[in-house]
Amino acid sequence: MALDYDDLMATSVVDLPFSYGDTESMLYAISIGLGRNAVDANELPYVFEQGEPMRTVPSMASVLVPDMSPPDLGWDFSQVLHIEQRVQLYRPLPAAADLLINKKIAAAYDNGPKRGALVLFEAEARLAKDDTALFTIGNTIMARADGGFGGPRGVGPPPHRPPRREPDLSCDLETRNDQALLYRLNGDRNPLHADPALASRVGYPVPILHGLCTYGIACHAILKTICAYDYTLISGFDARFTAPVLPGDTITTDMWQDGNIISFQCSVKERDLVVLKSGKCTLVS
Repeated sequence: MALDYDDLMATSVVDLPFSYGDTESMLYAISIGLGRNAVDANELPYVFEQGEPMRTVPSMASVLVPDMSPPDLGWDFSQVLHIEQRVQLYRPLPAAADLLINKKIAAAYDNGPKRGALVLFEAEARLAKDDTALFTIGNTIMARADGGFGGPRGVGPPPHRPPRREPDLSCDLETRNDQALLYRLNGDRNPLHADPALASRVGYPVPILHGLCTYGIACHAILKTICAYDYTLISGFDARFTAPVLPGDTITTDMWQDGNIISFQCSVKERDLVVLKSGKCTLVS
């Protein structure tokens, strides 16, 4: 079975119900490293439901849409790569909510049998209680084995470019050896993040960290370094994935601030490897 352009562009879901609670909000925060110091007063509101009102990590929106890129579209799902993530928040995420979600394929580009296909997914989430828009997210997926299906050529959204100067700020955050096992409880059960035998067969020394976990750790770094842990300041968070992180790596997030735009890039310096680039965090004006 191959990709079919007309079928792809007709793929949509309207008013999909989805609910999450404070358990999911705390799990997400812990899975990207918040709360590791259990007495840190800045991080405790993200991982403890009592005391002051709970806070939520803005990048959590990326895990609040089920089956954002479904495996049954006719592609070779084993050759699919998630290469970009975009989030736009219209208001801060509640600690718990009932949502209604519309999702669709926004574009599908055919770059030929040797270069694969790009598929762009979009979703909008609304609060079920009053139909208020909460967030939109976008994923860009590269289907490496599915080019040549007859769709138009294209390259997707242009990447954000960081300033050509030394970073203004930098933050190092260590990952845990069991970080991927913890993060997968947010919903992505791909065995590549848990099965050592599978990881070895595809060339990794250990199961790799989810790209969206690295994305969340970058958000954690900006919350800590620039936002003084005020989650209400972040209204947008976009990035492009470039290489996998191994659990136990230290992720360095370099940041450039220009007004309400923070450009960022993540690297693993122990392996001289950029793992996330073209980062753009938008602060509330």
